[in-house]
Amino acid sequence: MGITKEKKQGIIESFRRADSDTGSPEVQIALLTTRINELTEHLKVHTKDHASRRGLLMMVSKRSGLLKYIRLRDRRKYLDVIGRLGIRK
Repeated sequence: MGITKEKKQGIIESFRRADSDTGSPEVQIALLTTRINELTEHLKVHTKDHASRRGLLMMVSKRSGLLKYIRLRDRRKYLDVIGRLGIRK
């Protein structure tokens, strides 16, 4: 379980602002979304894994805060990120 190094590098490369960027909010949201999706699939099989469910809720909360930060800073980037990740319906 977890994100492979190659997959993580691919996500960082597709969402980064500059060549050396690894920690911008867009990258963090993309990485959290990948982890959230993987953990959601895990919890569909292991319904009684409450520790992982708590971790999932913490990741969703962190992603929500980062999305709020981007939304208030730059509306265009916010719409781009949620569009590319398919987070909001």
